[in-house]
Amino acid sequence: MGMLKVVVLISGRGSNLKAIIDKCSKKDVPAKIIGVISNNSNASGLKSNGKFKKIIINNELHKKEFEIKLQNHLKVLKPDLICLAGFMKILSPFIIKRWKNKIINVHPSLLPAFKGLNTHERALNAGVKKSGCTIHFVDESLDGGSIIAQVATAINKKMTSNELSKKILKMEHKIYPEIVKLFAKKEISVKKNKVFIKDEKKLNFFIKNI
Repeated sequence: MGMLKVVVLISGRGSNLKAIIDKCSKKDVPAKIIGVISNNSNASGLKSNGKFKKIIINNELHKKEFEIKLQNHLKVLKPDLICLAGFMKILSPFIIKRWKNKIINVHPSLLPAFKGLNTHERALNAGVKKSGCTIHFVDESLDGGSIIAQVATAINKKMTSNELSKKILKMEHKIYPEIVKLFAKKEISVKKNKVFIKDEKKLNFFIKNI
């Protein structure tokens, strides 16, 4: 089994990037990060240690110009999987079509609920009993795309949005790297926008214990 080549796109602290780096360092995970791309030169995630290329693309560029540069870098890197990890730019069809079913994202809600920003505040204001995080394929709709996995947690009425954010982020740090591992082991496939996981019971057991 060949190594899964992963490129991670970040805009900030890169805590999910670090979690994926840790997972890829394990002997039983046939994956390696070959590049980290950011639209923010001050992103602390760029300080992460690893033998991978670190690339900054000027955020001030016009969207089309930005994505041409991004595509040029991706063409050189040739990733098998592109992970969005706190990447605060919406990708256009120009990128998405070229990397169909190869771009995944983590979103801090139980999609399709609370797409977009300020998810935790909106979940608390709506009075929902549960929230969580979703790993999904990226398509041309905002926070759309086929869902790969979700982790749910109960919401305490007294919680602040900051407390809920921290709780869900910890869950992201466990499920996102695990999904990368399943890609590396060729245990995830997609057909007609439906996601198939080779051993769904095993994944569900993993999720239950997060």
